[in-house]
Amino acid sequence: HCAEAEVRLYDRLFVKENPADEKDGHNFKEFINPKSLEILKLCKVEPGLLKALPGSIYQFERLGYFCVDNKESSENLLVFNRTVTLRDSWAKIEKKQ
Repeated sequence: HCAEAEVRLYDRLFVKENPADEKDGHNFKEFINPKSLEILKLCKVEPGLLKALPGSIYQFERLGYFCVDNKESSENLLVFNRTVTLRDSWAKIEKKQ
């Protein structure tokens, strides 16, 4: 038994931690992360979430914290936005460099 939902995975907006630090005439738009929003459709969630109210916050196991979208969620479509990940993505990036 499950319900379907749309899940929006927000990531950092820029590929550089602080694009304003860049010199050499670079425009901040050059550093926008093309993967800053990933929309997953037809995700399977617990049926109890069908009663979730807009703004309610839930932890999805091993993925992070999500809130019910205030504008996009409806009786026909649950939309969850990831607000916090459970891992520090910047730490991994720093180690690779």
